Amino acid sequence: MFENFVIVFESTPWLFYSSVLFFGLCVGSFLNVVAYRLPLMMERDWKQECYEFLELDAPEVEQRLSSINLATPASACPNCGHNLHFWENIPVLSYLFLGAKCSSCKTNISIQYPVVELLTGLASLTVAYTFGVTLQTMAALFFTWILIALTLIDLKKQLLPDNMTLPLLWLGLFFSFFDLFTDLKSSVIGAMAGYLILWSVYHLFKLLTKKEGMGFGDFKLLAALGAWAGFSYLPQIILISSVVGTVAGVTMLVIGKTKQQQPIPFGPYLAVAGWIALLWGKTINTAYLAFLP
Repeated sequence: MFENFVIVFESTPWLFYSSVLFFGLCVGSFLNVVAYRLPLMMERDWKQECYEFLELDAPEVEQRLSSINLATPASACPNCGHNLHFWENIPVLSYLFLGAKCSSCKTNISIQYPVVELLTGLASLTVAYTFGVTLQTMAALFFTWILIALTLIDLKKQLLPDNMTLPLLWLGLFFSFFDLFTDLKSSVIGAMAGYLILWSVYHLFKLLTKKEGMGFGDFKLLAALGAWAGFSYLPQIILISSVVGTVAGVTMLVIGKTKQQQPIPFGPYLAVAGWIALLWGKTINTAYLAFLP
């Protein structure tokens, strides 16, 4: 059956690209749910563990949150609780059709929802265009979607959940058995080096300043990126993420979006750099080496 899909998609590229775009838009809608609910679920579980350890009864509000997961309850307006109909959940189009307002209470809908949906769709389409009708596209789509979810969570909560970074790491190692993006040796070294590089930077910074410069989630994310792309792309990932992070940080300081002592999440910049490296890392390295004497 899979071979039939391959034949159809190879013979009709427009169908392949449009299918990936549509599916990417739908996944983007789901990623908005993940970014909102997963931190709540983690916080609930942490508190529940504390209550159990201290032998205390969970407050009523925590009991109401006990039923929340990524599938239930159904999506609803956070202001009035109106359950969304299917036609209010169509990626991007529903936002435009509703005039960016809840159909029940007329509260403004955050522009984050259509932006994430559109970003996920276009990123998915870029992956499909880069790798074509291959297993690389399927793997790179999962890679892309997880990075987008991690970026959203880190921007909002300054958190990179282990239940996303670690599966991403293991997937990268698994795919290296088949030389999908890199070989097994390069993948394992990339994972080890990725973690140890930021781990060393963290402890050196803490030793010199007595402050923590980044979270442990950043170590695990770079390890995952190293597992997917291979150790030879780690310098590129670190360089791109550092440059983009510095430019973004300075820009936010200048326009007043952040304060000088306010921590800035590094995960989104690692995610962007890792995604670029997986798709175009070889082209970038080749172009760079061409300038060397």
